[in-house]
Amino acid sequence: MATLSNTIKANIIRKLLTGQNYRDEIITLLDAAFLDRVIEFFKKVVGAKLKDGGITSDWYKKEMLSSELSKEDIAYNAGLNLKTISNIHKSAAKKLVIDVSGKHYDILFENIKKLTYSDDINLKLTISLKSVHVDLTVNETLIVINAIAVMRAGLRGGLWSTAGKQVEKPLMEALCRLLQVPETYFDQKSKPKSLREIDYYLNKDKKYYKCEVKLMGQGNPESADVVDYRSTKVLVADRLSTTNKKQLSQKKVKWVAMDDGNVLEQFAKVLKELDIPFTLFKGNLKTELETVLKKLKIV
Repeated sequence: MATLSNTIKANIIRKLLTGQNYRDEIITLLDAAFLDRVIEFFKKVVGAKLKDGGITSDWYKKEMLSSELSKEDIAYNAGLNLKTISNIHKSAAKKLVIDVSGKHYDILFENIKKLTYSDDINLKLTISLKSVHVDLTVNETLIVINAIAVMRAGLRGGLWSTAGKQVEKPLMEALCRLLQVPETYFDQKSKPKSLREIDYYLNKDKKYYKCEVKLMGQGNPESADVVDYRSTKVLVADRLSTTNKKQLSQKKVKWVAMDDGNVLEQFAKVLKELDIPFTLFKGNLKTELETVLKKLKIV
């Protein structure tokens, strides 16, 4: 899993709690990670083709799907990602990844050959690395383009998941501290084993209220599924549709939709219904939030 910098975490929390769209933070991070990955990929392509010397027609499979590479790189180079392989085969063991990637590459390569044979396509990719120049045929170019496309999709999914997992705890603590909830009610250090897989919980006289944090995006119905599975008491999400809110209320799940723009008011209502002490927020949110973020040691 990628690690978000403290700066990114703090920026996401600032935007979520002030009703702004945090997604540009992830997109900027994605662009940087993707471009870095593409440059390294191109370097490997140049090295692989020069190493093979152009003797074999399938240098790409020999070098770019080599068992010496990481299983993630093998999958990407074949036009797959580990999550897809795992979802289909219920495993992402390296031996399986090598086998599945090789078979997928063979099918992809044959499809590309048929496409380029039947259509009048004149496409060539030249990669220059200092004084070294490598020309890829139309078939090789399409293989590389496909690998890059899958690479970005894989990075994108991983970063959105990472954002949710690494922001959820400081986000919940920031909410509690802004409303001056006594620390004993949200202290996570004595979490029972039964709550180990839970994002966060609130504690009232040793009665634990399970909380979920979901940075889902518009139109994602995941919230309704997750509360059924984990007996969630409180759901804090970046966005909830009207249907989501109705479903959650019917299930007696308390919710906070940060995109509504009144996050602290919504969370205060949740705390009141759970009989957890708090103080209504009356200060300057931007100023107080910076104080809380410093306490959380992410600025």
